[in-house]
Amino acid sequence: MTVAVIDYGSGNLRSVAKALARAGDGAPVQVITDADQLRHADRIVLPGVGAFADCLRGLDALPGMRQALRERVIDAGRPFLGICVGMQLMADWGREHGDHRGLGWLGGEVVALTPKDPALKVPHMGWNQLTLRRPHALTAGIADKSHAYFVHSYHFQGADPDQLLAETEYGGRVAALVGRDNLVGTQFHPEKSQAVGLRLIANFLAWRP
Repeated sequence: MTVAVIDYGSGNLRSVAKALARAGDGAPVQVITDADQLRHADRIVLPGVGAFADCLRGLDALPGMRQALRERVIDAGRPFLGICVGMQLMADWGREHGDHRGLGWLGGEVVALTPKDPALKVPHMGWNQLTLRRPHALTAGIADKSHAYFVHSYHFQGADPDQLLAETEYGGRVAALVGRDNLVGTQFHPEKSQAVGLRLIANFLAWRP
């Protein structure tokens, strides 16, 4: 099994790759920029830190990468994990500094985080509880109300409630884990979420959607 982490100039690549290697008990982890390498990957991880549009531009700057992603993830059904902005890019639209069309894999849009409590700061940064909304292979062995680590100013508002796997509370309900079929995305950073994050990553590596 080969795990590909896409390097498009955005993301905690070293931390993500190390967490994958640790949880995968020696499974090969490749940090890639080449679309042809992606076409041979068994599992694909798209991290992301920064603005929605900047991350899209970084992805499109890699020749053929968006097409290879569609071929491998959507057409071939390989397991895919998006982290933070990597998860948000699966949406139809990102509303950060304008309107930007996303990959369109999950119906919905990415909008500004606006906590109802003015004492809550944006960006949302730190540990928050996960409320599990429906069973999924990636949350096996993770207890409801476990904590994960978040850093974000925007969040995903999905069109299909069946695709919401877990949420957190930050002055309102915020999607923490979403997915369908062979796709899953975390708003939190599993590579920074200690035991909970490592368990989710191990579940992803063992997942057979």
